[in-house]
Amino acid sequence: MAWSSCALPKSVSPSSAASSKGASASSRRGSRVDEPTAYHAEGILYLAPGAHFDYLLTLPEVADIGPKVNGAMREIEKHNLQLAGLLPKTYNLFTRTRLKELLKKVSEIRAGIDFDAFGRIFEYFHGEFACTEGQKGGEFYTLSSIVKLLAEVIEPFHGRILDPACGSGGMFVQSARFVAEPQKNPAAELAICGVEKADDTSRLCRLNLAVHRLEGDVRHGGNVNSYYDDPHTAPGQFDFVLANPPLNVNAVDKERLKDIGGASAASKV
Repeated sequence: MAWSSCALPKSVSPSSAASSKGASASSRRGSRVDEPTAYHAEGILYLAPGAHFDYLLTLPEVADIGPKVNGAMREIEKHNLQLAGLLPKTYNLFTRTRLKELLKKVSEIRAGIDFDAFGRIFEYFHGEFACTEGQKGGEFYTLSSIVKLLAEVIEPFHGRILDPACGSGGMFVQSARFVAEPQKNPAAELAICGVEKADDTSRLCRLNLAVHRLEGDVRHGGNVNSYYDDPHTAPGQFDFVLANPPLNVNAVDKERLKDIGGASAASKV
């Protein structure tokens, strides 16, 4: 099966990259282990020395930690282009004491736990965000229970999957979990493609994918709208289409829909 540009290499979450780096380096003796491409070839995010969590954790109490964390975010984006423009760089807004407390709290999470702790943390805060922001501008985020049900109904076990209104990427993450249940690698089994009109939400989607060790081709921006546009040339190109589109959106140009799909399409809006 030809997956074209949507077949992207696997990645690991920023949270686990530091520990993965050490383990991977020991298995590649004689190679240039300081080269980002060596890590990318194995699906691992490369972290420069100044971006290691241990480096940030051991900074002196009197150090100005905020700019250091911002610099770490820039280094991660620089060496891992799939994260370019995604990571926050406003840690200077926190006090040194608060940031130090946060780093220490994160360090309490055991490295060897057998579940995706950082993915769950991300989902918790994302859920809290959705409760307060989900209805703004006619957008909403699908409850995880509904997303799980949809994935179990269509069973996206292998192939190209499209969500034309992908929001923060919950459909993709749940599809990956469906694939992972029989001990398969979602990054190798699924080619993820999405469309999201809002730039901010698309960044959240790509970050959500990265946290869950996934990548995807997510088309986004004010000029990309699944009501009118088809940036992936979708008909006949996908094995699965999984979506819960924002049907409560009011600002739909019915005249434009007539030009695309005829009067019958516009009459249904």
